Amino acid sequence: MTHIDMNSDMGARGTPEGLAIDAEMMSFISSVNIACGGHAGSAELMRRTAQLAAAHGVAIGAHPGLRDPEQFGRMERKLAPHDIENLLTDQIKTLVNVLGPGCFTLTHVKPHGALYNMAAMDADIAQAVVRAVQGVDRKLFLYALAGSVLANTAQEVGLPVVHEAFADRAYKANGTLVPRSEKGALLQAEEDVRRQLRQLMMGAVASIDGPTVAIQADSICLHSDTPHAIALACIIRHELHSAGIRVAGPCHDHR
Repeated sequence: MTHIDMNSDMGARGTPEGLAIDAEMMSFISSVNIACGGHAGSAELMRRTAQLAAAHGVAIGAHPGLRDPEQFGRMERKLAPHDIENLLTDQIKTLVNVLGPGCFTLTHVKPHGALYNMAAMDADIAQAVVRAVQGVDRKLFLYALAGSVLANTAQEVGLPVVHEAFADRAYKANGTLVPRSEKGALLQAEEDVRRQLRQLMMGAVASIDGPTVAIQADSICLHSDTPHAIALACIIRHELHSAGIRVAGPCHDHR
């Protein structure tokens, strides 16, 4: 591994604290996923986040989620595949329209929360996500959980995929993320994040169930709303630099 992307989900919090953290995080990451009105986000936040990203040379992506701001899009809901496809299409196009023609470049799409997890395991939902992204632009990268049904579905139809792993989330033995509702799902201690990152750089991670899960990641995600996110971002960048790994956004010859 000579280079890897580092991404973060942003544009969901309009509080002074949230805005400050998002702004500071920009100097550490290479890609940002902007909430586009489903689980969170507003036109003002979309523009502000995109402007910050452009100023830092950070790749801009859409971060569509279930329309459930009360639960922040993190609770699974039963939706027909065509409804999911329409949901994503509407949100991606909302961000495109807010960004405006010629002002910013949209490079990727990353589903949010429960939608991300559902698509990682359900073939019908994964196909709906892929259709939505292709319907907007077949050159967009799709960020998907490494080794997931969504990643495989996208690859099968030629949609460029960024295989994603998480520095701040625990894994189950089947390679999926431990639900946030369960104890130990979120890694917050510096030593835990450092340990998991070092494992990911070696191509595997210890699951909460015990067995090691093989993971080949193109991108590492650190959530901006994880406690002490800035300190953790510093640790991640230092670890990658020490290992001779350059942080860079995805490109079409990535894999």
